[in-house]
Amino acid sequence: MMSMMTNAPAIVTTPEELRRHMGRWKAAGETSALVPTMGALHEGHLSLVRLGRAEARRVIASIFVNPTQFGPGEDYESYPRQMEDDRQKLASEGCDLIYAPRAQTMYPEGAATSVHVDGPLTQCLCGLSRPHHFAGVATIVTKLLVHTAPDIAIFGEKDYQQLQVIRRLVTDLGLPVRILGGPIMRDEEGLALSSRNAYLSEEQLAIARSLNKEMRRTAARIAGGVDISEALEDAEQVLLRGGFDRIDYLEARDAATLEPVSRPGKGQARLFAAVFLGSTRLIDNMPVA
Repeated sequence: MMSMMTNAPAIVTTPEELRRHMGRWKAAGETSALVPTMGALHEGHLSLVRLGRAEARRVIASIFVNPTQFGPGEDYESYPRQMEDDRQKLASEGCDLIYAPRAQTMYPEGAATSVHVDGPLTQCLCGLSRPHHFAGVATIVTKLLVHTAPDIAIFGEKDYQQLQVIRRLVTDLGLPVRILGGPIMRDEEGLALSSRNAYLSEEQLAIARSLNKEMRRTAARIAGGVDISEALEDAEQVLLRGGFDRIDYLEARDAATLEPVSRPGKGQARLFAAVFLGSTRLIDNMPVA
């Protein structure tokens, strides 16, 4: 692995600038890894950059708050944007380049093309409560992969459904890129790191940290033979009594297909949760061991 670079990575904003860099690297026989982000970087994102550096000679991070994956009334306008802070964090991890396209670059005037992944992967969990989300994700990821043409693209397992959708997309379109998932990064009490955690008050953070604990307890109960429906119903009641305002979903599904499971085999089932604290929506997932 290369030694960490000390200078902040350059920021490019157009596909033409990006391809000039990529062209030089490819001509030199250097492999590349793309880490797509919406900015407001935390340790979870940076762990993906480190994974990229372990797998490829060059690492590109994209920073783009994608409007098409936000639904009406969601937090597109208020989503945290902190480019200079993000740039310094990426510099500390040896990121080689930042691709930060403008909205008009990704969605030019008159844009009429979108990418949809149909089937069970997008018709459950977040696909039900955020019906336009995965079309927005699939479209922007396709654009980023076309613009960048990386050897590897890396996505966090916190957005596990998204990761499976992207794997399906790449397989279906025959895109020449290897998709890697990076493990969920958590704070010292188990809360999955998320840019949206910044919206939470100290009181809400204390409540949020109980989600992971209850999911672990529930996964252990299911693995121990407790009926899945019973275990999930009990967990929902615990979370609501513990201060969560609403449960979007709490489900056990097959880790590969996201189909519902009733009697999981070891290593095949996964718990998925989306919950609300006030207007802030938090997600998490974990295997049923």
